[in-house]
Amino acid sequence: MTLKPTFQDMNVYTDILPCRTAVRGIQRNGGTVGLVPTMGAIHEGHVSLIRAAKARCSHVAVTIFVNPTQFAPTDDFTAYPRPLEADLDSCKRAGVDLVFTPTVETMYPGARLESRTSTNVHVSGLTDVLCGPRRPGHFDGVATIVAKLFGILPADAVFFGEKDYQQLAVIRQMVRDLNIPIEIVGCPTVREPDGLAMSSRNAYLTSAQRTQATCLSRALFDAAERIRGGERNIAAIVDGIREGIVSAGPAQIEYVDVVDSNTLDLLSIVDRPARICLAVRIGSCRLIDNVGVDAPPTPR
Repeated sequence: MTLKPTFQDMNVYTDILPCRTAVRGIQRNGGTVGLVPTMGAIHEGHVSLIRAAKARCSHVAVTIFVNPTQFAPTDDFTAYPRPLEADLDSCKRAGVDLVFTPTVETMYPGARLESRTSTNVHVSGLTDVLCGPRRPGHFDGVATIVAKLFGILPADAVFFGEKDYQQLAVIRQMVRDLNIPIEIVGCPTVREPDGLAMSSRNAYLTSAQRTQATCLSRALFDAAERIRGGERNIAAIVDGIREGIVSAGPAQIEYVDVVDSNTLDLLSIVDRPARICLAVRIGSCRLIDNVGVDAPPTPR
């Protein structure tokens, strides 16, 4: 069934079977489907993924679902923004063909979510670093809901932003390990004019905290330039990032790590393509960001 009989020319589904049938119908008629999974509160970062999907596929599907299994007990699941009408309008204006916006009961029928008794997908290794140890169970929740969405919307390609780089790596590994016939497309992080990575969580920042938060991208970009200039010492790079963050104002640094771009293994020296990743709390808001950088050329 649809949430509304029509949302102009965009089909909106809340139930699984008609949504799956619609996707397969597009493919049977020779079309291709690009999927953009979201938790709603759609911003320009999401719209950039929709544009990337439109450029590659004949039809675009978006999911809007605030997934409870990726929230920790200390997170306020109920407070997460859910501006559904505004999200549907954004999807319509961006040219989306199909939206799937199920209820929790539809996605986890009868499950006791607080004890996570439903079937879970766990991707080992990649979830043991960066955000993984600090958000127990989070990536199991992500992998499980994404696997379920892939079964409901068997798209040709799925588009994720690189801002959530660890999530992107986890999903790519899951698709490889489970032989899921879907292409995973990573898209560049979309930033505000002052460099702050776009995120639904930015709305939780006060005006002063919002200004302070620009220190994160500045510190990352400065570190990347140091690496491109020949710096290989990880400790010096990390110390520089931390200093840039602390000097901008009160903040709780959860981690600043330099990892292998493919395996997410911690690096002791930058001798291969790397990702500089961080997680920082400013006020009550937890912000993550990252930048990629290649190894500097070997001196002759």
